[in-house]
Amino acid sequence: MKNRIICRSLAWFTLLALAALLTTAPSGRAAERAPNIVYLLIDDLGRADCGFMGEKIIRTPNIDQLARAGAILDSFYVQPVCSPTRAALLTGRYATHTGVYTIVRPGAPWGLPLAERTLPQALREAGYTTAICGKWHLGEFQPAYTPTRRGFDQQYGHMFGQIDYFTHLRDGKHDWYRNDQPSQDEGYSTHLIAKEACRVIREKPADKPLFLYVPFNGIHAPHQVPASYKEPYQSLPEPRRSIAGMLAAVDEAIGQIVAALDEKGLRPDTLIIFSSDNGGPAPGKATMNTPLRAGKGTIYEGGIRVCAFATWPGKIPAGITIKEPLHAIDWYPTLLKLAGAPTAQKLAPDGLDIWPVLTQGAKSPHDALLLVGNSPAKAAVRMGDWKLLLNASEQDAEQAPDAGSALTGTVELYNLADDVSETKNLAAAQPAKVKELRARLAAFLHDAVKPGHLAAAAPAPRKRANPKK
Repeated sequence: MKNRIICRSLAWFTLLALAALLTTAPSGRAAERAPNIVYLLIDDLGRADCGFMGEKIIRTPNIDQLARAGAILDSFYVQPVCSPTRAALLTGRYATHTGVYTIVRPGAPWGLPLAERTLPQALREAGYTTAICGKWHLGEFQPAYTPTRRGFDQQYGHMFGQIDYFTHLRDGKHDWYRNDQPSQDEGYSTHLIAKEACRVIREKPADKPLFLYVPFNGIHAPHQVPASYKEPYQSLPEPRRSIAGMLAAVDEAIGQIVAALDEKGLRPDTLIIFSSDNGGPAPGKATMNTPLRAGKGTIYEGGIRVCAFATWPGKIPAGITIKEPLHAIDWYPTLLKLAGAPTAQKLAPDGLDIWPVLTQGAKSPHDALLLVGNSPAKAAVRMGDWKLLLNASEQDAEQAPDAGSALTGTVELYNLADDVSETKNLAAAQPAKVKELRARLAAFLHDAVKPGHLAAAAPAPRKRANPKK
């Protein structure tokens, strides 16, 4: 009798324990092991500069192999220039909400606002170890704006763009750091970034997942590379020949990073994401954005629709192309959910979870995407296959009001399904569609903040004198 009672008691406690486990265990993706995340961001890469996007002369075997192992993102949007894309990626928020519409210049008294919760901060809260190897470009005029204060456990590389690849000088000033302190490491910057990224992978704590952000300065100007990398491309004119060599060096670096993951046995548990930070500059001469119109600095497709892919063995189907419109802001909420990180925050992301798009063939979660330039007065909206642009003059763009109410400038309307090169402006022929998209764009811009560089330059408000008693 006593043994029967004991057995019943044990069975009862077992059922209670199982019930408790089922009710407290995280559901969905949070219940799975958090993946390592490696984000490879290439600077000024053209839409068609890699083999997987159609390039026939420049060889990018390591990049191409990764692309084929996952999903090519055919309609992946970013910002037209460097800093805004980095801000969008690391906050999940449009430039209209961060104020980072344009490049943060060296010594500029502004940067990514400190109120923004960054991706490395959120992932670190979820137990990740975090590292950046490469270009920061989101502010450094005060220590609070530097990478190790914005969520990165480790930092290596440079704060700004356009550094000399060998001396690491920008405008005569040294720009190379380790953990936000000056570093005198010598060498070609692409090689140094790859070496450090591999070190981070090899020394990853066994009990923590890794977020490794690798924003290369290659292939941004100045166009510098060891001569051996240019040797196979003697048939190309400059600057295309030097850029080909620079891209070959970046491809080699990516191969080394992947090899380090393989060496540590981390590939099966690692999501690798690849993209350019904006469209290629000087298309047709320096880079190739074929068949898209224009390039870096514009809100035409060639400036903001870039080559990109995502790969994770066994999770993302291999060899597929996803045509659904996606944006850099979408990685923030997607990665937080994959990592099981807390998603509640004061400043709501504009991005949406795109994991079902990547893994299940779902439609884009967006009904429309905002595509904004260097101010609210240079903006576009994509809804389905339709795209409306309002391109204000540079002077009007600089003087755009805080709320982004200046919906002026040249109106352009394109159907991207029929005209991906944006050659036929249908605005006059489609007044109803123009009206519809203008209303959607106005809704996007109703709470647009003033560009950060203008806000920083604005005089401080005068203090009111105390009234006389």
